[in-house]
Amino acid sequence: MTVPGVLGILVFVVVLILIAKPIGLYLYAVYDLRKTWLDPLMRPLERLVYRISGVNEDREMRWTEYFLAILAFNLIGFVVLYVLLRIQAALPFNPAHMKDLGPHLSFNTAVSFMTNTNWQAYGGESTMSYFSQAMLMVQQFLSPITGMGMILAFIRGLSRRNANTLGNFWVDLTRTLLWVSLPFAFVAALVLIALGNPQNWGPYITAHTLQGGTQIIAQGPVGMMNAIMQLGDNGGGFFNMNAGHPYETASAASLMFQLILGFSIPVGLTYYFGKVVKDTRQGWTILGAMLAMFLAGTLIMYHAEAVGNPLLAHLGIHGPNMEGKEVRFGPALSSLFETSTTAVSWGSTAAANDSLTPVGGLVTLFNMMSGEVIIGAWGVGLLGMLAFAILAVFLAGLMVGRTPEYLGKKIQSYEVKMAVLALIVPTFVILGLSAWAVVSKGGLAGIYNPGPHGLSEVLYAFSSGVGNNGSAFGGLDAASPFYTWTVGLAMLFGRFAMYIPALAIAGSLVRKQAVPESAGTFPTHGVLFAALLIATVIIVGALVFFPALALGPLAEHFALWSGHLFGGGA
Repeated sequence: MTVPGVLGILVFVVVLILIAKPIGLYLYAVYDLRKTWLDPLMRPLERLVYRISGVNEDREMRWTEYFLAILAFNLIGFVVLYVLLRIQAALPFNPAHMKDLGPHLSFNTAVSFMTNTNWQAYGGESTMSYFSQAMLMVQQFLSPITGMGMILAFIRGLSRRNANTLGNFWVDLTRTLLWVSLPFAFVAALVLIALGNPQNWGPYITAHTLQGGTQIIAQGPVGMMNAIMQLGDNGGGFFNMNAGHPYETASAASLMFQLILGFSIPVGLTYYFGKVVKDTRQGWTILGAMLAMFLAGTLIMYHAEAVGNPLLAHLGIHGPNMEGKEVRFGPALSSLFETSTTAVSWGSTAAANDSLTPVGGLVTLFNMMSGEVIIGAWGVGLLGMLAFAILAVFLAGLMVGRTPEYLGKKIQSYEVKMAVLALIVPTFVILGLSAWAVVSKGGLAGIYNPGPHGLSEVLYAFSSGVGNNGSAFGGLDAASPFYTWTVGLAMLFGRFAMYIPALAIAGSLVRKQAVPESAGTFPTHGVLFAALLIATVIIVGALVFFPALALGPLAEHFALWSGHLFGGGA
């Protein structure tokens, strides 16, 4: 580890703290119907959308109706994308003459982009036409809005008193698209194009090498897709290498801009949360807990990658672990980006996760297994952290012998049961599907690495699917029918199994009366509650997965440092 590397990571965290308030204030203005500088342009468009679609913007929904609207919206997106991928060869904007996708790959991809996972069981530039890439980009605009709608409804459940409704999903969808997604992505695309992203619709270039051969150089509308990919915490890039490709990340400046872009909305939402509940200390406490875990994970990974491979050191080859890393970025920026990609849940990668040291890989797994609450994607990370906050105040209530309260609402057995359900179901899916994969013929056939690393690859695949992350360890045959179907199911469970209990909590809390603070009220702001929140995440998240992690990355780590290697293939 170097001083510039550590300082660079610390400066990045400071930047995130600085942008949280202005972005949070903008979101508050958008969703609280206050004036913004975009109103003269967007407000007429918003009214036109409501008029065409028949939406009454003044009509609000109960939690069950809100969820059904989310379900219908996502179902339509899935069906349309699936059909378009199945008939890709017959559609326009296909200069490379890409073929139709098969049923299992179409299913996996449609589910992936509908759930904001962007898990790529295909090579982007070698599988998708320009038209298909554009349709994937449409989902990259729409899928994050589902998570945004969820957190807006949940926060209304916490902030409102004696009510029955949580807002209108179609209004939340429209305002997010017009005031947040489109303008932010437009500006980001201009910046990325200026920093080196190509932006065109021309055919791939055929280059002639010095040896007399030919090379096909892929290009296309990279800038616009890269902008919404990173802004919306999607992660599915135009190129299979994502941010490791020089056309997506031409320089360290481009890499840092993309990092800030991916964090911007999630960190802004924490301040928005505090603003809505009329206590910004609540938002800062949540953000502090998130950033503390993020910083710890980044420094742990950076240390592991900087130490390098002990077996190479025995051979006289000293230095950091550079396998699978861009030499332009090195271990510091690579560790920052790879920790971010699983903390923010956008899945975009600038290095090969499969080439990380066992401890580095453990950090990425922990980020996902904790429920993607260490920052998390649009709305989903804050939603998961608020579920952990409910469990934390429940534990605090047990310690002081009082009915727990959170933001003036009594937390009773129903809310605790729903919070546990929202956190346990994804855990069950990860471990259940992983167990199936390591005992079934189809699952074992897709594991190319023997020993504990093969188990880590399986755990990573299903953690990435359930966490709607989309990144992967590369030593797994993700395009095989077994993994395209099972990871597709993991994405669906990870997205919607959490939404039902979360909205049920919001529907219960919104009907409750405010409870005045008393001497026995446990404060939910400050360092003490942040520490309790972090402990709850670690206890509930990490310890559930500890046996599996002990057999995977931890076993690999101790074997590596004892000089033992696992050779051969599957």
